[in-house]
Amino acid sequence: MSVAMSSTCPGLYCGRMMVNGSAEGECGVCPRGERTNLQKICERCTESPELYDWLYLGFMAMLPLVLHWFFIEWYSGKKSSSALLQHVTAMLECSVSAVITLLVTEPVGTLGIRSCRVQMLSDWYTMLYNPSPDYVNTLHCTQEAVYPLYTIILIYYAFCLVMMMLLRPLLVKKIACGLGKSDRFKSIYAALYFFPILTVLQAVGGGLLYYAFPYIILVLSLVTLAVYMSASEIQSFKSLVTKKKRLVVLFSHWLLHAYGIVSISRLDRLEQDLCWLWFQDPPSSTSPRPSLQSPAASCRREAADTEPARQHWLSGPHRVQRKPRPSRPRGAVETT
Repeated sequence: MSVAMSSTCPGLYCGRMMVNGSAEGECGVCPRGERTNLQKICERCTESPELYDWLYLGFMAMLPLVLHWFFIEWYSGKKSSSALLQHVTAMLECSVSAVITLLVTEPVGTLGIRSCRVQMLSDWYTMLYNPSPDYVNTLHCTQEAVYPLYTIILIYYAFCLVMMMLLRPLLVKKIACGLGKSDRFKSIYAALYFFPILTVLQAVGGGLLYYAFPYIILVLSLVTLAVYMSASEIQSFKSLVTKKKRLVVLFSHWLLHAYGIVSISRLDRLEQDLCWLWFQDPPSSTSPRPSLQSPAASCRREAADTEPARQHWLSGPHRVQRKPRPSRPRGAVETT
């Protein structure tokens, strides 16, 4: 649709409203759920999120759940029988909060959402791109150009906090009898700290996290698994499978690693990105049975196998031998 316009709105995100097929009004901010097109006209966002957008939302939704599980395990103790039930309750809280968040987001009442496609990093920080046409007055066009990827995370965190305050205190009071009164609610107190931190992280660094979260997942899954293996002194396959908790931790990290690989590849070049799996070495075994070897170990083994052949080649008959210089008696003077 061609629109006759006398002048184009300044800035990246300022636009005019479309009324009866023509652009009317002054340049300004677009309503929520709309963003400007190439003609600086506010258009309603009707597209569905891409796979990468859903993976980003899943990553941000996993953060409070993982932190819940960490602090529940940290403060419950090794012999606490209430830790498992608290883990299930935390998953239930986050799952219900995610469903409610999708239901209240447009279109209301469905589990699907409509969104504006992310085009560049500045879409997350429109406040920094308010234009000044006359270099004196600023035209404020701050809006959610990545609707609803910015605010839906904040709404989800709010619902998570409400669900936790409604369910967790009653549950902990009933089942956490083995803990002291001071340690009983520490996992809830920890959540009251990390939820504001996650909110600020999303508000300030949402755009950076959007582009960096696959690599963050890969690095953290490798580092945390290595730290856990070393702290638990797991040096053989037998010591790994003797406890179910260790297997759960191992497979959880593998799932996170696969999540990061899918996020990087976006299922477009998955075969090329499967090489990231080589960075996750299986635990070494002290038994004489054959075990899986990492690529680095294979390279070292091949280098060790070729070393005797190299030494034989260097000392073979084809090597050019230098003739020894005749020795000169001590005290003799060299003549020219």
